[in-house]
Amino acid sequence: MAKLIVLSEGLTGRSIELKSERTTIGRVEDNMFQIAEPSVSSHHCEVYLKDNAFVVKDLGSTNGTYIEGSQVTESPLKPGQTLRLGQVELRLDDGTTPPAPPPKKALDHNQTVGIKLNDLSSGPKPVNPETDKIFKKKSNKINQYFIAAGVILGLVVIGLIVKAMLGS
Repeated sequence: MAKLIVLSEGLTGRSIELKSERTTIGRVEDNMFQIAEPSVSSHHCEVYLKDNAFVVKDLGSTNGTYIEGSQVTESPLKPGQTLRLGQVELRLDDGTTPPAPPPKKALDHNQTVGIKLNDLSSGPKPVNPETDKIFKKKSNKINQYFIAAGVILGLVVIGLIVKAMLGS
């Protein structure tokens, strides 16, 4: 029995057997195969059988439907080919193709940063808040300008209120 197998990391191993005449795939639960991933549209595509071959039809998806890297609107999907919906990759397996190797993970590289062995043996360096630049007090001029502008604006408003009361 043919099936679509998810290859993308985090969803690896999920699959659906293509038993029915049409299989809808998308992000929401009313699809026959739900893939809850943001790059997959709510109703992304459908896979159906035509003349003993599977055909993929895009259903107006936002991020497109691709077979072997080429965007398609409606195209045959052969066993072993990769189908990409948004950022999710799937493979059509009809039981005769050898399984694809699992996706390679990026190597974890460890890196030593900024400490020399001699620095560790000399102990901590003393910190003086009065002379070290990291403790320098920031300038307060901007706050002073805002306060001055607020006072002037307040005086203008009070002056307009007094003028309105005396003028009426």
